[in-house]
Amino acid sequence: MKTRQIWLHIVFLATALVFGGCSSKNKVEEYGKSAEYWYQKIGDSIAKNSLDKADKYFVSLKSEHPRSPMIETSTIMLAHAHMDKEEYLLAGYFFDEYIKRYGGFSMAEYVEFMKIKASFLGIKKYYRDQKLIIDTIVKGENYLLTYPNSQYAPLVDNMLIRLKMGQYLLNENIASLYDRTGKEEAARIYREKNNAYPIKMEDIGMPKQGFFDFMF
Repeated sequence: MKTRQIWLHIVFLATALVFGGCSSKNKVEEYGKSAEYWYQKIGDSIAKNSLDKADKYFVSLKSEHPRSPMIETSTIMLAHAHMDKEEYLLAGYFFDEYIKRYGGFSMAEYVEFMKIKASFLGIKKYYRDQKLIIDTIVKGENYLLTYPNSQYAPLVDNMLIRLKMGQYLLNENIASLYDRTGKEEAARIYREKNNAYPIKMEDIGMPKQGFFDFMF
């Protein structure tokens, strides 16, 4: 339910930003204020942990002052605020907003790393979040190609190792299930997928229980 609410919030934010505002039902009561005013409101709302209000004040700032330099700082502030609240989808949304608006900037290396981190931390159910896992692996590998000497490269590499270990074990678990049901060909297909990974079963130190939770 919480994930669904966050997705609805993202849709609201995206729609509001595209159309330069929002409906009277969702719009903050004030309007026509200075960029400094909205910026202060965003900061105050974050300090009070009222991120819904902060997001709406951000919409007002961006709608009324689209060229304000305060948008850049506000975007990063909100991304980190949502990260701190473990709202990783919303954090990723604001990191995306930053990348789209300030592409080719000096903070690209850091912001793109934070976007990968938000995706990684947003993985809650390993069996359910397969698309997010695959997308995060692709983003991580692209990051290492783009920024091979980044100070964040070891952290991205660590996340990739954890994700690939999880994928390896997931394939092995599925193959074992097919073995038990007599579907040898299906089991072979899943074990062949693991041939693409440099990781092998003997490389993985298995805890007594909850391996996927242990990794994440």
